[in-house]
Amino acid sequence: MKIIKWVAAILILNVSCLSQAKNAEPQVIPKISVQLWSVKNELKQDFKGTLQKISAMGFTGVEFAGDFGPYKNDAPGLKRFLDSLNLQVSAAHVRFSAFDEDNFAKSVAFYKALATDTLIIPGDPRSADIEQIDSFISDLNELFVKLKSQGFKFGFHNHDKEFNQHKAATFWDHIARSTPKDFVLQMDVGWVTYADKNPVTYIERYPGRTLTTHIKAKLPNTEQDFTGKRQIVGDDVTDWNAVLNAEIAVGGTVWFVVEQEEYPDGLSPLDAVKLSKQGLDKIISGL
Repeated sequence: MKIIKWVAAILILNVSCLSQAKNAEPQVIPKISVQLWSVKNELKQDFKGTLQKISAMGFTGVEFAGDFGPYKNDAPGLKRFLDSLNLQVSAAHVRFSAFDEDNFAKSVAFYKALATDTLIIPGDPRSADIEQIDSFISDLNELFVKLKSQGFKFGFHNHDKEFNQHKAATFWDHIARSTPKDFVLQMDVGWVTYADKNPVTYIERYPGRTLTTHIKAKLPNTEQDFTGKRQIVGDDVTDWNAVLNAEIAVGGTVWFVVEQEEYPDGLSPLDAVKLSKQGLDKIISGL
């Protein structure tokens, strides 16, 4: 009798596990945006036409870097134009000066009208300066509180220098550990690769904080031979499968943001962006 009960219990457990597996949430793939710094000159020449080309590539969103073309003082108009192209604003790179005492209310109103929920400091010379890093973090935390009260997510974007050693770790670790748990750590995978670090290490070290990620192809700053590799997503050396899986499983990533800073083989910025988008699509399809 005990054996029968034991077997029945195992069968019930197996059925329960199968039921849970069938009812498990499907893997949610982040949406794909593009950092408009990638095509900064094209925007200056033809703002509307460039965004139309971006939309035609299949992007879902754009990340602004300070250039709003003819809509500099017309956020509602820019929102209508983006809507017509089926483009959302994944985030915007902003400067501290945009949110000083004189500009705070105006900037908040602008980004709210643009339906932007995430604001990111793109860089700061103090972020890897041993004498100024704590002052920088203090400014980040102060602005974080102000923007959070207005409904925004707020964070910082890395370059390679933040992965220099600092206090037995890196400047990036120090920033992460000295800011709130909901402070956004916008990882630029390309710059982490350039610094010859493993992006997955930092995604997993700070769960749920890599809400938006720059998908950028760069080659490490080493003397290795990278013949046959180039700065196009999928043609580079980054283990994108590992990175994307970590972001989905651990990072809490909502947006993959393609960024192109280098244009190999004489490619135009738009053509390079298109190829990196296609490379990212191919990698995602294999996850």
